[in-house]
Amino acid sequence: MRRSTDRILTTHVGSLPRPADLAEAILARENGTLGSDAMHHLPATIRAAVAEVVRTQTDAGLDVVSDGEMSKIGYVTYVKERLSGFEDAEVSEGGGLRIADLDDYPGMAETSLAGLPTAAPTCAGEVTYTGLADLRTDMDNFRAGLGEETGAEPFMNAASPGVISLYLPNAHYETEDAYLFALAEAMREEYQAITDAGFILQIDAPDLAMGRHIKYTHLDVAAFQQRAAVHVDAINHAVRDIDPDRVRVHLCYGNYQGPHHRDIELHDIIDIVLRLRPNGLAFESANHRHSHEWKVFQDVQLPEGKVIIPGLIDTSSNYVEHPELVAERITRYASVVGRERVLAGTDCGFASFATFLAVSPQLAWAKLSSLVQGAELATAALWQGTAVRV
Repeated sequence: MRRSTDRILTTHVGSLPRPADLAEAILARENGTLGSDAMHHLPATIRAAVAEVVRTQTDAGLDVVSDGEMSKIGYVTYVKERLSGFEDAEVSEGGGLRIADLDDYPGMAETSLAGLPTAAPTCAGEVTYTGLADLRTDMDNFRAGLGEETGAEPFMNAASPGVISLYLPNAHYETEDAYLFALAEAMREEYQAITDAGFILQIDAPDLAMGRHIKYTHLDVAAFQQRAAVHVDAINHAVRDIDPDRVRVHLCYGNYQGPHHRDIELHDIIDIVLRLRPNGLAFESANHRHSHEWKVFQDVQLPEGKVIIPGLIDTSSNYVEHPELVAERITRYASVVGRERVLAGTDCGFASFATFLAVSPQLAWAKLSSLVQGAELATAALWQGTAVRV
């Protein structure tokens, strides 16, 4: 992973808005209603979308870029196409999840989760990895989109074992931990292939935070901490043979509009997530529920070699953050962990599922432009001593 050695570098969490025709085609594929002619043209449509989204990121000035997850129905449920052992399932609104903070306010889930139709099959047999062909296609498309001239560092996303277990329930393995580590062993192939191909790997692990108010609502904080530690162990098991500097992990509370009053506090899980073997940690920090948590790092010693990627842009709000606010947020983190250990990121993806957009696509790019401008202001403040107006 690149470090901010002479300026603040910018990145995001991975998923970006797909072109409308592509999103509709992917949803139709998910529903089993995509016609044969459209299915035939879908690979070319995806390739073109990847090339365009890479170009748009580099033109915007982002330093660490992704393929936008253009080929995926969702950042986690895509794995049903790459893992054996799962039964077919009907597509349902909201992915079949029950989310405690939304349940506290009847009627809110229907609004907050609108546009989130995805199939979440049940594990009914041994889990093995069968998705290398699809993964290679994604990597080839990304490599072609990058070309030879870009100076950007490329990263690719993959779901964590824990978030897969959250969305795709177990009906085969005797225990949840047996299922979790079977997923870890299977996804290890995807993780290894991504890093072997020269890309930075981002493991998306909302289970380490969002899991508290979805799967483990019946547990108190101490019991959830114990479960989160097991989920960390599963990730560490899966990346045991990969250079920690080639991997970053994304911590998330759920990229949906809602009260989020049941989110676990960062200070309750920070010691656990810092035991992750990967050196990069991306986490939410821009939204109204978590923007104060930069203070957690005043009391935490960041382990040697680790870098943080705080979210400085709220990906569930259509407000476009002012660059000076972004710069202020960056300098706060830099003041406690050091400027070289901070990359500027976003709270979450802008299109975690193909048709689930909390932010208008046009505003997503405006927000990323503000991120880049804010990083430039923070660079001037941190390396040249220029004050950031607040």
